[in-house]
Amino acid sequence: MKNVILASVLAVTAVTTIDANAAGSTAFCTGGAVAADAASSAASGGSDSFIKVGFRPKCSANVYLRGNDENSLLFRIGAASGKGKSNFGGSSAGGAVSRVGDCTGVCDGDDASAGMNAAPSS
Repeated sequence: MKNVILASVLAVTAVTTIDANAAGSTAFCTGGAVAADAASSAASGGSDSFIKVGFRPKCSANVYLRGNDENSLLFRIGAASGKGKSNFGGSSAGGAVSRVGDCTGVCDGDDASAGMNAAPSS
């Protein structure tokens, strides 16, 4: 399960991009379905966004995925699996994706957000 989550996070951050005009945290995947606000992402961002090209995400079942395009130098992402026990985070500051904590009970979108917030910002 850990490999599925890591692969999902890496695929989203390395191969695809998100809506560069997104302000604040964006829910990309909500336990197997692509979130409505991310489903039709196709906008190009300006110079104040890290992501420049939009995309349509694809997620494995039970995956919660959150991202934040904070500025032109920083993008953070977090993930958790509804069948897992840990949450993961990573950022463009170093690029590493790692386990950042344990979920309290069944993992959900809040745990993915916690992973995103725990990802390094510098």
